[in-house]
Amino acid sequence: MNTAKSFVFGFLFILAIAALVQAQGVPNYKVDPSWPKQLPNNWIMGQVGGMAVDSNDHIWVFQRPRSNTVDELSAAQNPPQAQCCIAAPSVLEFDKDGNLLKSWGGPGHAPNWPASEHGIYVDRAGNVWLSGNSLKTDTAPQDRVILKFSNDGKLLMTIGRPVDGPDNNQDTSYVSRVSSMDADEAAGELYVADGYGNRRVMVFDMNTGAFKRGWGAYGIPLSQIDNGPLPVFTLGSAPAKQFLGPVHCIRLSRDGFVYVCDRTSNRIQVFAKDGKFVKEIFVRKETLGNGAAWTVNLSSDPQQRYLLVGDGRNNVIWMVNRNDGTVAGSLGHNGRNAGQFHWVHQVVLDSQGNMYTGEVDTGKRVQKFILQR
Repeated sequence: MNTAKSFVFGFLFILAIAALVQAQGVPNYKVDPSWPKQLPNNWIMGQVGGMAVDSNDHIWVFQRPRSNTVDELSAAQNPPQAQCCIAAPSVLEFDKDGNLLKSWGGPGHAPNWPASEHGIYVDRAGNVWLSGNSLKTDTAPQDRVILKFSNDGKLLMTIGRPVDGPDNNQDTSYVSRVSSMDADEAAGELYVADGYGNRRVMVFDMNTGAFKRGWGAYGIPLSQIDNGPLPVFTLGSAPAKQFLGPVHCIRLSRDGFVYVCDRTSNRIQVFAKDGKFVKEIFVRKETLGNGAAWTVNLSSDPQQRYLLVGDGRNNVIWMVNRNDGTVAGSLGHNGRNAGQFHWVHQVVLDSQGNMYTGEVDTGKRVQKFILQR
């Protein structure tokens, strides 16, 4: 190859690398204000406890019918107070265009149905795993189970048991107010953020429901997790040696790491799959109240270079460099308009990298953000 051809080849190679780097840069999104389409049957959505994307790129929403106000459910009153609305079923399946494909579930649908809908995971076979985060009430026990359903809502398996009494991080026969789930399906293992009551990560066999292993903050064994009251996060305090909680999210990366949200500590702890602690990443460290680290997902580029951290207190999605924890960008602002958030609670991505979010408190909505290429 002569010198001129070598120069041209080298120049084109540099351009290709530069284009690849640019393509894998900080994710940039544009809100789709038309997503989803209006629900049928005069239904209205409540708080969005959980969201998941299945292998068909369908978006599953686990919402809380009982979080709607009387005013929002005026058509369900006796007599009806207004034209709209009626509570939608708890489980809603949408396609990427926002069409409702399937709906089922709600109070009384199955034994131990969550008193407060929260976690959802849909496995490759289409089974739907659900959990709740409610304390004991006069009408329902504390949410201490995980329920596995078929795609159309038939109960297949229960993990845990509906027991009374205080939370116990050493007891592996039940969970306590599980907030999130993810899975290593090749290994047949369900990873569980446990949760609002307990302060631990749990791993269960997806076929039998048997407990396999678990750990606390910094990978400490279950025997060392404190069941008593823990200090409230304050500015300038040293990082807590226990999860302050809630242990609010769990997400597995393609390269085998486990990302866990310790919400009110404003941090994400990273573990190997065996529970060995790797590092922690702080997010908006000065945030008080209910914390900044609500949920996490990973960018859609092959290396998953960025963490997309949903911060429900600041109502921002932070784009965080996965390798060093630095903030590379952000999306959103507190507000009611399209693209803004009130208590953004969930962040999920489809196979094309488009992002879907869900809100709790009075937000009670889902939104779609289209990845800009």
